[in-house]
Amino acid sequence: MKKILLLTTGGSIASVLGKEGLYPEIPAEEIASYLPEQHARYKVECKNLMNIDSTNMQPESWVKVAEAVNEHYDKYDGFVITHGTDTMAYTSAAISYMLQNLAKPVVITGSQIPINYKRTDAKKNISDAVRFACEDIGGVFTVFNGLVIIGTRTVKLRTKSYDAFESINFPYIARVNNSEVTYQKKIPTTKGKKMKFNSSICPDVFLLKLHPGTKPELFDYIKNLYKGVVIESFGTGGIPFQERSLVEKIHELIESGITMVFTTQVLEEGEDLGLYQVGRKVSENMIIRTRDMNTEAIIPKLMWALGQSNDTEIVKNIMATPIAYDISKPKN
Repeated sequence: MKKILLLTTGGSIASVLGKEGLYPEIPAEEIASYLPEQHARYKVECKNLMNIDSTNMQPESWVKVAEAVNEHYDKYDGFVITHGTDTMAYTSAAISYMLQNLAKPVVITGSQIPINYKRTDAKKNISDAVRFACEDIGGVFTVFNGLVIIGTRTVKLRTKSYDAFESINFPYIARVNNSEVTYQKKIPTTKGKKMKFNSSICPDVFLLKLHPGTKPELFDYIKNLYKGVVIESFGTGGIPFQERSLVEKIHELIESGITMVFTTQVLEEGEDLGLYQVGRKVSENMIIRTRDMNTEAIIPKLMWALGQSNDTEIVKNIMATPIAYDISKPKN
């Protein structure tokens, strides 16, 4: 029999209707009560970590989740974390970096509709998550609408539909149908390796989504507030260098010691800064390229990398090095 720990953080799955709308209140024990009768396969125990809307999730909240898994790692065979859907992808990626060499499944799930509603996706999602947490596999995964997505590839694409999440630039790991788990992608095993826990993070990261008309002067304010900047550019990647040129200001930030990371606003197929002239205006040696990583994975990875060192070169090396279950292989 597998011993599973259910960790709850709030979100829609735990919400009730109040005067100002839905807000999380349902405790872990009540959420667990909606699971099918205890199966011979597993036993579930519960722990409330927090009860917040995931919009209120902060990087410090990721640390609390990772610390809880680390604290109880030797006592359980698998972990299920219930979470609001709005920032679930960020948390899935963040704890993938904080908890490496996992030999047990850490599964994140939630729902679009509260679990105590008559029509809800919550009961299926939590049941599927517990089922997958019984698997002999290691890593951080999102389980939603019957799909298993690796933690660093999870992206929310729909605000209301049950099929809210998709796996970007990487195959789904598996599908869960009642008690059946059908694998679609094998991942490397970490059995025999010791789990590594490192929750040091620096939340001083800014995300700038470029649009036609972005003012160069904006970077003067960024320079005094952040240690890392992620720029979401257009298409395969590029920096405007005519009229409102951003190139000079980006170089100023780099020279001041700020780590600059480049990605694309386009979800699929990733960036390729070397393809066009506009992408070559900033030296590749001075920035970090992210290839086909999604923004929800880039932001927490940069925070985690900055938490390890203030040295820009070390941060670049960390960002460029794939960890276990961080399948993408960005290069400087």
